[in-house]
Amino acid sequence: FERSESDLFRIGNELSARFPHLHLVSIVGDILDVTSLREVFSLHQPSSVFHAAAYKHVPVMEKNCFQAVTNNIFGTYNVALVAKQFHAENFVLISSDKAVNPVNVMGVTKRAAELITLALQGTRTRFVAVRFGNVLGSNGSVSPIFEAQIADGGPVTVTHPDAKRYFMTTAEAVGLVLQASTMGQGGEIFVLNMGEPVKIVDRSEEHTSELQSPC
Repeated sequence: FERSESDLFRIGNELSARFPHLHLVSIVGDILDVTSLREVFSLHQPSSVFHAAAYKHVPVMEKNCFQAVTNNIFGTYNVALVAKQFHAENFVLISSDKAVNPVNVMGVTKRAAELITLALQGTRTRFVAVRFGNVLGSNGSVSPIFEAQIADGGPVTVTHPDAKRYFMTTAEAVGLVLQASTMGQGGEIFVLNMGEPVKIVDRSEEHTSELQSPC
């Protein structure tokens, strides 16, 4: 269930190629459209819901606060409420480490989404949240941005020289989500043991040396 037709097409093709026997249904829809959500849940009766839809880029959300609140908070509430109404077994919210003592609009909206989701915990649907750091290679990852800036000859930009993030691989992130969906009793927030946070400026320097080193 995705509102970006291009992303939905790409993901659908990738899954079909890797798992040809998988029964896959791709639906174009918006989490702000409650009628569409109810139709999808009524027709397909999903048992597990993994909610990853969110605006993620901090600088963009600082300039588009209304959209951040509408999508990240109200959209999350819509999906979680419909999941509860149609008795899904579990609902996993993909959150962010920015939700910890949030200092920006994106972090605040993700923290609010956590609180709203966990407040819906009842007897039928288990609601849990999973906090991620920066998943390398994902849409919200800083790594592709660095690579593009280096490919263009620089400069490599960072928000602040002291800014830090946790980094993890896609496999680690997916593993945590799947574990949370089975381990959670409801009402928990899961955090992956990601070691020590890394300065963004250090990560950018690593990318620069990696991409500029001779083969």
